[in-house]
Amino acid sequence: MKRRMESYGKMVQLLFMNPVFFIGISLLLVFIMTSMVLILTGAPPFSVYKQIFLGSLSTGSKFGHVIKAWIPLTLCAIGLLYTFRINLWNIGVEGQMIIGAVFCTFIIRLFPNSPYPIMILFLAFFSSMMGGALWALLAGFLKTKGGVNEIFAGLGLNFVAQGLILWLIFGPWKRPGVASMSGTEIIPKGLWLSLIERTAIPPAGLILTFLALFVTYLLLKYTKIGLGLKAIGLNPKASLLFGLKPSLYMLLAMVFGGGLAGFAGCIQVTGVYHRLIPSISSNYGYLALLVVMLSNYDIRLVPIVSFFFSCLNVGSIQLPMVLHIDSSLSGVIQGSLVLTFLALHALHRRLSTPKEIQPS
Repeated sequence: MKRRMESYGKMVQLLFMNPVFFIGISLLLVFIMTSMVLILTGAPPFSVYKQIFLGSLSTGSKFGHVIKAWIPLTLCAIGLLYTFRINLWNIGVEGQMIIGAVFCTFIIRLFPNSPYPIMILFLAFFSSMMGGALWALLAGFLKTKGGVNEIFAGLGLNFVAQGLILWLIFGPWKRPGVASMSGTEIIPKGLWLSLIERTAIPPAGLILTFLALFVTYLLLKYTKIGLGLKAIGLNPKASLLFGLKPSLYMLLAMVFGGGLAGFAGCIQVTGVYHRLIPSISSNYGYLALLVVMLSNYDIRLVPIVSFFFSCLNVGSIQLPMVLHIDSSLSGVIQGSLVLTFLALHALHRRLSTPKEIQPS
């Protein structure tokens, strides 16, 4: 009986080590768990799935909204890959995206009627990346020099960034004669990113996002920087023996992550809202954390998972109109997805770890 149980255990272990089986069982369990959550909330699962699909992919304009959400979400997720590689939790992505949007708006307000809009847009993109990188660098210095946990540093700076953007919108940058949550004045049309007709997708943002994916893939996989980040993430003390400086690499990872988040903020200003609004980040910074974790920190899966979450966010808008269900249900679906995937990954890791080194 004991031998039979051991053979069954080995069979299960081999099945879970098979990537095709693991992906299949993961999708099945996620579907079951999500459906159970929907039933408990009183929502018909198949009707919800249908409306989310119709609300996100049924027309060109809806697909365009999905892509406009996918671009900043993917950029934030790519930036998080650098910090997760070195075991840093960059919770401050939200604030870094806000500061990037602020820097972008500042440059546009300096040169609103410039005869060289391409140059101003380039300067706005560059300054937004610098703004996000500097904001992330501040959290990095608090971590490496002040001993402040990066989670607390990031959260604190998020609140500061949110306070700053509200002060600007209701203070120095308020619209003439009125200050409201609708944001600042609309930026000149000459400084809008060009859009594809019918879908309203900014092609420049799409191209630059794919470029960021490609460069990050090469950087993390084939360069000394990527190898150094991985080595320090695995064992900071041992990495010192090879001449690596953990604090320097931590700051470098924060700069990369913050720069991409700031760039996402600039896309929001120039390609989506065309002004600075209080909710310019749209919580993409926090959502990007889930995207990276569900992608198992694999850059090849990041754009796919990000696209799924974008569809979920956009499609859920249709739920109140058709099924009279609150659109916040998409957050419940996201939560059940995350919990299921984390449980499966924990099981996969335990089965793939030899018994003699497993924690008791």
